[in-house]
Amino acid sequence: MNSGGIGVSAQFETSYVDRDGRARPGKRMAQRSDDLTTGGSAGRGVGARGWRRLLTGLALAAPLLLSACASNEARQAPAEVQPVTVAPAPEAAPAAPVSRIPDDDRVRVGLLLPLSGRAAATGQALLNAAQLALFDLADDKLILVIRDTGGTPQRAKIAAQEAIDAGAQMIIGPLFASSVAAVRPLAAQENLPVVAFSNDSLVAGGGVFLLGITPASEVARVLDYASRQGLRRFGILAPRTPYGNAVIAAAQQAVARLGGEITKLVTYDPLSPTLEQEVQDLADYRERALELKKQRATLKAQGDEVAEQALKRLKKLDTLGPPAFDAIILPAGGNELLRVAPLLPYYDVDPGEVRYLGTRLWDDPDYGREPALQGGWFAAPPRATWALFSQRYRASYGEAPLRISSLGYDATALAAVLLREAEDKQLAVAYSPDTLTRAQGFAGVDGIFRFTASGLVERGLAIMELQYNQIQEREAAPSAFQVLIN
Repeated sequence: MNSGGIGVSAQFETSYVDRDGRARPGKRMAQRSDDLTTGGSAGRGVGARGWRRLLTGLALAAPLLLSACASNEARQAPAEVQPVTVAPAPEAAPAAPVSRIPDDDRVRVGLLLPLSGRAAATGQALLNAAQLALFDLADDKLILVIRDTGGTPQRAKIAAQEAIDAGAQMIIGPLFASSVAAVRPLAAQENLPVVAFSNDSLVAGGGVFLLGITPASEVARVLDYASRQGLRRFGILAPRTPYGNAVIAAAQQAVARLGGEITKLVTYDPLSPTLEQEVQDLADYRERALELKKQRATLKAQGDEVAEQALKRLKKLDTLGPPAFDAIILPAGGNELLRVAPLLPYYDVDPGEVRYLGTRLWDDPDYGREPALQGGWFAAPPRATWALFSQRYRASYGEAPLRISSLGYDATALAAVLLREAEDKQLAVAYSPDTLTRAQGFAGVDGIFRFTASGLVERGLAIMELQYNQIQEREAAPSAFQVLIN
């Protein structure tokens, strides 16, 4: 430990149940005191003051989420985390709920995560980030009531009821849309807001506020930027999946609002062994090739010197004329994106003439190795705060965070800061729709955000450009929302 730092080591112990129903210890997660002091040696990670100064900078525009980070004093003790419990298997009927109304003045917030099952690693990453937020921002009045959803709607419903019985005033999570839908009626009966990690707009509303970055916010941002660069005609090549459908709907709304036009819309089966037919349809390749053939025949029939020169210029072409769009939206990632992208220039959708637009699925510098994607634009959260959060996370847990981890931090920080705001005013905390939908919004690891009355999230995203082996920020994320005053 560094002599100049405080001697605080906050530990959180979790437990799980294995497939045989036997309890086993979970990973012990400790915040090393020398990782959170200002006097740490080089390479220890981001010090508490530097981290808090950065987050406070995000909050300057308004009393935003992380404005409580302004204090330069490291917190003396972490908030309490109740032990994780695993809900019983869906087949077993739950026992009648037992009322456990808290007899103290502490504030409890339910945290519902898939700490077992196929998404256990994601759930653990979200839990780690939530504990970081507790250490950074909360005092001992805030208690997280952590329950395992197992990644299923049935167990999410049981977990939510347990959190409610424990006195939760707000629920953070679950992760999956089906689990959110299962939890919503229970929370609504108790007038408890749910800040969920899902980005499926179909489960928003009725007291559910989605923290996950939605396709609509990404698409709206990148199309707004493209429109300001003079692009008006858009093509879409999207998979026939719920995600692809969401992007198509968002693009149609955004383009109509911006006064543009969707001139080509082609969908494909992502499991198809070849996508050449769909790309040709998008590019009007056969029609443009036929136009070239007709033009060559006309020039040959003309037979003069001018025609001969024109024929020489057409010799290396495969098609005549540009595609029917100025930009193309490609909502794909991974191998799917790398299958589609090279086919586009092959069938004369030249990235030198047509701007390729993506979603946050493109947020990987390795995609810049594909020549067709170089120069492509997409919207994503600002990278500076994520980079520092990643360093903090790695220093605390010895591993890199999953990208979704930031949502765990921001949701828990939201609960902590709203509680501190209420305490500063000597009021009881109210996790009400009015509080959560404040017009100036909040700020977090992923930039500024605010909830709408419909439960959707609006975000201040940056515009990124893919380059060879790297991603460059083309337009910075906004630092504050415009607030309309009557």
